[in-house]
Amino acid sequence: MALFLCRCSRGRVALLLFAILLASFVSAQSPYINKVHEYRPAPGQFINLMPQYAEGDTEESMRRKAEALLCSPDSGTICLGGWGGYVIFSFDHPLVNHQGEYDFRLLGNAFYADAADPTKGGSSEPGIVYVSRDDNQNGLADDTWYELAGSEYQRSTRGYQLTYFRTPADHQRTPKPAEDLVDTTYILYRDQNGNRGYITQNRYHLQSYWPLWLTDDRLTFTGTLLPQNATPYNIEEGKTKYILQCYSFGYADNHPNNLDGSKMMIDWAVNSRGESVTLDVVDFIKVQTGVNQQCGWIGETSTEISGAVDLHPSAVTTDTEDIQHTPQAAKILRDGNIYIIVGNTTYNILGKKITNTQIQ
Repeated sequence: MALFLCRCSRGRVALLLFAILLASFVSAQSPYINKVHEYRPAPGQFINLMPQYAEGDTEESMRRKAEALLCSPDSGTICLGGWGGYVIFSFDHPLVNHQGEYDFRLLGNAFYADAADPTKGGSSEPGIVYVSRDDNQNGLADDTWYELAGSEYQRSTRGYQLTYFRTPADHQRTPKPAEDLVDTTYILYRDQNGNRGYITQNRYHLQSYWPLWLTDDRLTFTGTLLPQNATPYNIEEGKTKYILQCYSFGYADNHPNNLDGSKMMIDWAVNSRGESVTLDVVDFIKVQTGVNQQCGWIGETSTEISGAVDLHPSAVTTDTEDIQHTPQAAKILRDGNIYIIVGNTTYNILGKKITNTQIQ
């Protein structure tokens, strides 16, 4: 987009120009995901299927496949696998924090067993949601992450770490036919406390559960561990059914997409000490499978993502304290000067490119 600026005095003309520039920015803003920055799932029954792996795929080609599925109104679905698997994405503009309001919606495939009474549970596979601001202006998701403190924040374990181990070629299966499991000891995992368990393999998905585009023999993830949410009960012939209870708020793939439970507030952001932080905008969103849980024949609890929607796509920030260096943003400084940011480049009102140190 071309940037046209003319020499003018401060006051009404400058403010008019500022308004015109803002209007041109927001008119092109899409409410949908624009870019997937990283897709790194943990092992699981839908890995290599959502998105579909093909021989020769790399981390970059799988990232592009995940991006193609998520970046449209009629988005597809990607699977994050077992605990710790994650995806990082952004929009074509910063998400503005509307304090006290929902800011964006995360789409998944959660549903209630009884639509009239969601307390009876259904299929909820909650994912932890993190947000970040592009403070260093490099367009990469390498700044501080802030967790959105959902309803189970106080019952969760932060700084949890889990390592998965690739199944050796000479592995001997341990089947459990009554539960439709072909291998109950399929993929070993251990956490930082020495606890161990397995990703099981069911008869409905017989492809490799290990992300085949990764050459690693170990995959380690760190993040927040949610309490388990599955309630088992027997149905017939010894086969167990599970109800996956939804949590109140603050998680991806937790409530049906058409309800407020799928909406998020940037206001919920907290730092690593659990202290509330105020973010005027966020540039990146990370969703990570939050529950470490095996549920018999229905497999591991794995967060699925089908897209995201900015609930205020035409919003712009009006913070006057300083410039937040985010793509396609515009700010008025305290001293009355107007600075325009296009991409990661800052201009003054005369259209001259300036550096951060020149902003006083």
